[in-house]
Amino acid sequence: MAGPRKLSLLIQSGDYGRLHYGLVTASAAAAIGRPVCLFFTMQACLALVVGKSADRPGWHDLHAEGGEKAAAIDGGYRARGIAGFAELLEACRDLGVRFMVCETGLLSIGAVAADLRPDLDIEVGGVVAFLHQAEDSGDLLFI
Repeated sequence: MAGPRKLSLLIQSGDYGRLHYGLVTASAAAAIGRPVCLFFTMQACLALVVGKSADRPGWHDLHAEGGEKAAAIDGGYRARGIAGFAELLEACRDLGVRFMVCETGLLSIGAVAADLRPDLDIEVGGVVAFLHQAEDSGDLLFI
């Protein structure tokens, strides 16, 4: 019997809600035993940079529909018992999700590899490397 199909998510959006639910999807898939790869590019790279300070990680700079701040939405989610952005990133890490970030995407936000979060094992590469890791029988989602 074949193993579970790999899930590869290409995350390009800088919208907090889209990224949050991408992490929900990735962590859920990993929790049920599916291999998962997250590839961040363009504004989505903000999710993986250290940020301006310890209390203002890079994902705080994500945008949201209606102009609401990412941190405010996240606080509201957590108050209602929904996993927050940081918790989901950590869950993905702990469940063995593979993190990749696009070189071009980093350049688009004015960042370099040294700006990436040290608590996540993040591979820097391009879309060719991402597509190469995807499996023919796997699922590829674009967010």
